[in-house]
Amino acid sequence: MKTSDYLVCYDIASHKRLAKVAKTLERVASRIQKSVFLYDKVGVGELEVLVENLNNIIDEEADDIRIYKIDVHNSYQCCSGVDLANPYLLI
Repeated sequence: MKTSDYLVCYDIASHKRLAKVAKTLERVASRIQKSVFLYDKVGVGELEVLVENLNNIIDEEADDIRIYKIDVHNSYQCCSGVDLANPYLLI
């Protein structure tokens, strides 16, 4: 099964929904910043389940969740930050 890495970013208007979104993501992904998670090495089916779970929580008119597929081989990297090939190592 082919896997990919994803960056999940969100802006949630309600504190109650915000807590639910954060807890949902904490179960499956690694927090990068307060509202940014790395969801790594997942297949399409796992991503679809996460999207469905998040859609069941959010208010589509008030909240915003974005999921970006990370292409490690074609990514640009600055002098500092997270090495996407080794996401837990700061350089």
